[in-house]
Amino acid sequence: MDRPDIPLNALRVFEVAMRQGSFTKAAIELRVTQAAVSHQIARLEDLLGCTLFLRTAQGLIATDEGRVLFPVLEHGFDAIARALDRLKGRRYGEVLKVGVNTTFALGWLMPRLAAFEAAYPEVDLRIFTNNNRVEILREGLDMAIRFGIGGWTGHEVVTIVETPFSPLCAPVAAARLTHPADLGREVLLRSYRSTEWPLWFESVHTPCPPIAGPVLDSSVAQAELAAGGAGVALLPVEMFDRFTADGRLVQPFGAAITLGRYFLAWPSERVQTRAMASFANWLAEAALAA
Repeated sequence: MDRPDIPLNALRVFEVAMRQGSFTKAAIELRVTQAAVSHQIARLEDLLGCTLFLRTAQGLIATDEGRVLFPVLEHGFDAIARALDRLKGRRYGEVLKVGVNTTFALGWLMPRLAAFEAAYPEVDLRIFTNNNRVEILREGLDMAIRFGIGGWTGHEVVTIVETPFSPLCAPVAAARLTHPADLGREVLLRSYRSTEWPLWFESVHTPCPPIAGPVLDSSVAQAELAAGGAGVALLPVEMFDRFTADGRLVQPFGAAITLGRYFLAWPSERVQTRAMASFANWLAEAALAA
């Protein structure tokens, strides 16, 4: 029997999804939509006649077939990358490794990356997503985009954007909410920053109810759960305008509170390279234009 023609792009998508352990994170690295990643994986599984991933409540789990295929592809793509690097000749190029908070990557950076690549084609930008807990030097990064109040010891930081937080929920939940006190009857989804909900209730002069909803280390996970009707999430609204634009999430109250900012950070001891300076300058310009 003839072997089916396997598209190289589908194999690349599988390799990235396997390495990242998430279709969402694979989409960020490949700079496509999550739906496009899912489609390519489904197409590859159909062509191969086997299942590569099990989709579970805990996330993606590779099948035996997936685990057999992955190291072969990883080695192959690495070899291709090394060969292409040797063929670049005298053309200047610089790799820039940036760790990016997943919420910021999906909600702000990804829609703008094409503009950066067009302006700085000599920079090979590589994005590594995280949940805001990142150690730049230990993880081999050049810079990182983090959320917080700044002032990280041993780091230079510049502000990118400030994004106020407000409750977001599914339309069916929003229909039940007319006053902030009504949130006491809802499941309030929480981040690992335990002061967020109390500070928001304080800002609207309403006693904070007992909060017993699940704790998640990802705002993206909170948004997905809220959109599915599992609770109300306190989120940076601007980062989730794709959810509010299509009606999956609704902002029931206008009140918003600033809990921090997104910063670009890099180790103070590191001499800023041309690529680092280009990225920092572009971020500042893009933030002003937003």
